[in-house]
Amino acid sequence: MKNWAGNVEYSTQDIRHPASTAEVSAIVVDAGASGGQVKALGSRHSFSTIADSVGTLVALDELAIEPSLQFGDDGVAVSVRVGAGSTYAQVGAFLAARDLALPNLASLPHISVGGAIQTGTHGSGVRNGSLASSVLALEIVRGSGEVEIVREHDPDFAASVVGLGAVGIVTAVTLRVEPHFQISQYVHEGLSWRNALANWSAIMSSGYSVSVFTTFQGENTHQVWSKRRLDRDGPELDLAALGATEAKVALHPLPGVAANSVTGQLREPGPWNERLAHFRSEFQPSHGEEIQSEYLIPAEHAVAAIDALRAIGDRIAPLLHISELRSVAADTAWLSPSYARDSLAIHFTWKPLPAEILTVLPLVEHTLESFAPRPHWGKVSTMSPARLRRAYPRLDDFAAHVRRVDPAGRFENDYLKRVLPHD
Repeated sequence: MKNWAGNVEYSTQDIRHPASTAEVSAIVVDAGASGGQVKALGSRHSFSTIADSVGTLVALDELAIEPSLQFGDDGVAVSVRVGAGSTYAQVGAFLAARDLALPNLASLPHISVGGAIQTGTHGSGVRNGSLASSVLALEIVRGSGEVEIVREHDPDFAASVVGLGAVGIVTAVTLRVEPHFQISQYVHEGLSWRNALANWSAIMSSGYSVSVFTTFQGENTHQVWSKRRLDRDGPELDLAALGATEAKVALHPLPGVAANSVTGQLREPGPWNERLAHFRSEFQPSHGEEIQSEYLIPAEHAVAAIDALRAIGDRIAPLLHISELRSVAADTAWLSPSYARDSLAIHFTWKPLPAEILTVLPLVEHTLESFAPRPHWGKVSTMSPARLRRAYPRLDDFAAHVRRVDPAGRFENDYLKRVLPHD
């Protein structure tokens, strides 16, 4: 079995699809009795080998955990408990039908809640943290088979919520909810880099969620996607006054690809769950035949980092489908790429050329080195363990936490052996 893009082939044929948390516990206990290892498998959207195992893979797609709301003393819904294998599209539909919302979504609604949170996945918006920022509690099957609930204010929460699958198998997640809201989405083309960089902070702050697409070549950006929240956002920034042209037809971010798979554009208001993601859940996400990398840097270095990447654009562009630039607010999860700092996320959607990509990534990482880049755990990177240790200041603390909660290494794999510091 492979991941959805086909660049990772899993190292085992022992793949289970438990229907309950009790079945997950039994699988973990059985693996422990034979000295084997076990890993959770979400929607198979990771481009790294973070979810691989030579032992048992526990797919979470058939967990029979129906969404359930929790209410405050005033009778207002404050959170929703969902199965970790649920997709954000499923959770979004459940909440929208009850006039509720999550604060943000990633580009793809197809991804599983547990997998997205555990790898530090995010959406966009200068005031929006990663998807882990919405988590109030995790239900985790430990190596003993016991189920432990780790809550937002528990000492272990910051080490657990972006846990790389290293602390156990997350079977259920409780997410903070808020009242339903609508989004209006529109796209501009032809914004010059000169005007984009001179007004970068204003552009990134001009909507609830803003994405700039580019190949790092030429004098103009490719597209600017603006998603404005109708109940909250103030006056919009006039990108036309900066030389951009607003699109009159819906556009896909990848050149030459039909736009039928993208969420509604052209300023047509729609529910949050049908606008915050870039792609519709009923279609093949993004391009499909691709490999992804992503690095997050402090937001204050955004302009300098973009300039540095444009200087090597001739090396990057031939291998790219497209790159996306987004803002992410700081959060408190130790291994979140946006831990303790507002960030610029620099995402690369590469063509399916793995050998060539592994050649150019060291150049990209060297170019970003002075800006303290943190790679996304679920995407392809060539950063060494020593560089990861510098990038993630709590990595040693996290490794110590993993040794404490999983002393037998039941959830270890080759990826974790490589990236986590050892005594």
